Amino acid sequence: MPHVLRSDGYRIFFYSDEGNPREPPHILVVTGEKVAKFWLDPAELAKIKRLSALEIGALHRLATTHRNSMLEAWHAYFSA
Repeated sequence: MPHVLRSDGYRIFFYSDEGNPREPPHILVVTGEKVAKFWLDPAELAKIKRLSALEIGALHRLATTHRNSMLEAWHAYFSA
């Protein structure tokens, strides 16, 4: 599972086996039992588990800020 970023205790990654057909570009953000999934194009929340509204807002800003580099990592990994 390729990690694309670590920030404030959160691991940000995508799975290397995204199924067939592959889902659109997205990231998972995890800390402990808290999980969020964000689509990257456009950057929007797909799923949450045990995150507060404040955390979701901060993670959405993080996904939006780093969206381009995350998309580059996604496309580089899956086109190799």
